Amino acid sequence: MAAERGLELVRELHRAAGGHLPPFRTEEMRQALEEMRALYERNQADVSEAKAGRTDLIFLIRFRHCCLLRNQRCLLAYLYDRLLRIRALRWEYGSVLPNTIQFHMSAEEVEWFNRYKKSLATYMRSVGGEEGLDLTQDIKPPKSLYIEVRCLRDHGEFEVEDGTTILLKKNSQHFLPRWKCEQLIRQGVLEHVLS
Repeated sequence: MAAERGLELVRELHRAAGGHLPPFRTEEMRQALEEMRALYERNQADVSEAKAGRTDLIFLIRFRHCCLLRNQRCLLAYLYDRLLRIRALRWEYGSVLPNTIQFHMSAEEVEWFNRYKKSLATYMRSVGGEEGLDLTQDIKPPKSLYIEVRCLRDHGEFEVEDGTTILLKKNSQHFLPRWKCEQLIRQGVLEHVLS
C-alpha cells in the first residue's frame, strides 16, 4: 500500500514508551524518500498526459499527491518527535549523553544536540550575574537542601562550596548539598539514598 513506510516509522516511535529514543532508521527513511520520489516522477509524467487530454488520470494524480503529502507529514512528525526527545535528554542527562543513547542517534541529530547544548550554555551564562544561572539544577523543587547519596562508581575528588574536598569512591555514602550533586546523580555517578 502507498505511504506505509513513513507511517511505520511513526508507529515505531509511538511504541517506544517513556521518551525512550529508539535507533534512527536510516534505511526506512531512505526507502520512504525513494517512494516519494517515485510517486512524484509518476505524477509528473501523468500530469503531462492529463494536459494532453487524458482526464481519466486526474484521480490517480490526486491519489498519488495525497500519498506524497501523507509520507511527508509522517517523516516530519518522526523527525520532530525525535528532536523533542533529544532535547529532553539534554535536560535529563546534562551536556554529556551516555554512549548507549548516542549510538541510537544519527550524525545530524548529534550535531543538533551539540548546537542545542551550546545555545543553552550561552543563554545560562548570559543570565544570573557573573557565574550565570544553571537552569538544569533543581528541575524538581527540593524538599531539603542536603541529601544523602551513595557513590556508584569511583569518581575522584569532589569540592563542596566551603572548599572541602570529598573523595567519591564506589559504595561510599555522603551527606551533600543537593545542588552540588544533582548533575552527578543524573550522570549515574551518585544515587540518592532514600531513608
